[in-house]
Amino acid sequence: MPVWNPWHGCHRISAGCLHCYMYRRDAEFDKDSGVVNKTADFDLPLRRKRDGSPKLTNEGRVYSCMTSDFFIEEADEWRRDAWRMIGNRPDLHFVIITKRIHRFYVSLPDDWDRGYENVTVCATCENQKEALFRLPLLLDAPLAHREIICEPLLEEVDIGRFLSSGMIEKVTLGGESGPDARPLDYDWVKSVRAQCERTHTDFYFKQTGARFVKDGKTYMIDRKNQLAQARKAGIDLYF
Repeated sequence: MPVWNPWHGCHRISAGCLHCYMYRRDAEFDKDSGVVNKTADFDLPLRRKRDGSPKLTNEGRVYSCMTSDFFIEEADEWRRDAWRMIGNRPDLHFVIITKRIHRFYVSLPDDWDRGYENVTVCATCENQKEALFRLPLLLDAPLAHREIICEPLLEEVDIGRFLSSGMIEKVTLGGESGPDARPLDYDWVKSVRAQCERTHTDFYFKQTGARFVKDGKTYMIDRKNQLAQARKAGIDLYF
């Protein structure tokens, strides 16, 4: 999975941030996750190998800013250059996952119009409160591609009204990992899947999380097995 992290560091803004993997990883190296800085890979989309070929190739989607938030305040000026690099690589498809869809318009490039065809923006909603706040903003934003990320899902959510718009291409759902993971109930998973099925929206059950509840029983699942256990459910949808 190609990844591009132009900057690193973030600030918690909602319930889904509580046990973020980035904070756990930084703590292992005594690193302050609250300090937002450009990374050494900031200009990765523009870099070339000795033979002149691009270092970042079009082998699937490029997941961008996975150790920060693309729309975080400290990156407002850097984002102008990041958009410029994205615009210069139409051969790549950049996926941006954000909890800050409310800041989407800050530093937007002049040539954005209705959105770059090579960009998918995914708004996260870990609970109903964030779904009601973020998803209308996602629908209103001028985008060529939109997706919803329910990860970590912390309660049952009703997002059917947003899926009915026909503007959401996919919903990805997963539980929380780590030693303090909060539970993911399989009934919540099936509820979102049913909403996707009714609206003909692709659905991807990514991972169970560490604390998975099914039929009232809680299962503790090792990190290495969480994706595989989700695959075994066999409930993904593709239309």
